[in-house]
Amino acid sequence: MPELPEVETVRRGLLPHLEGARIARAEARRPDLRWPLPVDLVQVLTGARVTALRRRSKYLLADLDRGGTVLWHLGMSGRMLVEGAGLAGFHRDPGIHARHDHVVLTTDAGTTITFNDARRFGMVDLIREGAAHPLLDHLGPEPFDPGFDADYLRAAFAGRRVPVKQALLDQRIVAGLGNIYVSESLWRAGIDPRRAAGRIGLARIAALVGHIRDVLTDAIAAGGSSLRDHRQASGELGYFQHSFRAYDRAGQPCLRDGCGGTIARIVQLGRSTFWCPACQR
Repeated sequence: MPELPEVETVRRGLLPHLEGARIARAEARRPDLRWPLPVDLVQVLTGARVTALRRRSKYLLADLDRGGTVLWHLGMSGRMLVEGAGLAGFHRDPGIHARHDHVVLTTDAGTTITFNDARRFGMVDLIREGAAHPLLDHLGPEPFDPGFDADYLRAAFAGRRVPVKQALLDQRIVAGLGNIYVSESLWRAGIDPRRAAGRIGLARIAALVGHIRDVLTDAIAAGGSSLRDHRQASGELGYFQHSFRAYDRAGQPCLRDGCGGTIARIVQLGRSTFWCPACQR
């Protein structure tokens, strides 16, 4: 599933083409994806202007001038494609089949923005004006929020016996982190992913917060990680996978200076965790 850097990369790619644009035409080419599409989705979108394009956790949100917000989740294979005359640098990979174009928006500038999802694990929903959404109302702070600091994370970890990897994947504690970037952050911080969250001292927590932000910043700058399906809005791959220090490197030498250890793989909560037993304590 795309994590925060991939979704933020897509948001930034869409921003100049969707924010401020009026949707001249909207199409819903099937009634459902992971869940049923709102029956009035086309009616609400047609003629609406997008006043802001935001990200919350792993979700894209487009605020509309007539009230309400469109909520997207990319799922496992969802892509936002931007096409139109004169869009230099944007392309559609020939392997992305039009039969998987499920929601298509055409702006007043003639740009087409398509939600393509081969596996249909993504979703599109409407948040009515003034309403909450069950996918958002439980989320914790964003990693870049000022409130996400060492004191906050120490309080969130206090008394918790679960492994720190599991705690960081809990979207109620911090929003947007997933398997890749938690593994990378814990490697940079030198913290054993099996260590109980409540047994990490304040100084190490403070360092971990900084490493989380640094990893996410680096990943966004690289366009996210393209392991299988992720593409930027331009159609380009992300490149952060070439900078992995722990994730997907089982059996390879640890890249920390002076370590000499070997990256190992274990399974936590049914997910692969990659770490160095020699230098992550």
